[in-house]
Amino acid sequence: MRKLQIIAQEATKGINKLLDSPLKPKQAEEVATIVEEAVIKALLEGQHRAVDACMEMPSTERDTAYKVASAIRRKNDALIVNLSSLR
Repeated sequence: MRKLQIIAQEATKGINKLLDSPLKPKQAEEVATIVEEAVIKALLEGQHRAVDACMEMPSTERDTAYKVASAIRRKNDALIVNLSSLR
């Protein structure tokens, strides 16, 4: 989770550099939260697409694909639980 927060903070700093007047601390915090939520949504979407790709494997590789998809789902579940506990 810390890595996502770091990504959000770095993006906020980049946004702040582009502005004519810097964000106030509260604004920077809110922008970082928005960026972090966007990163999380993008991450989850990518993982959903990975699961979908696994499920499209030929039947001869279905067992391996199912194991990979299950592992991705477990990681998704862990991510969601960790994010929920941060709020």
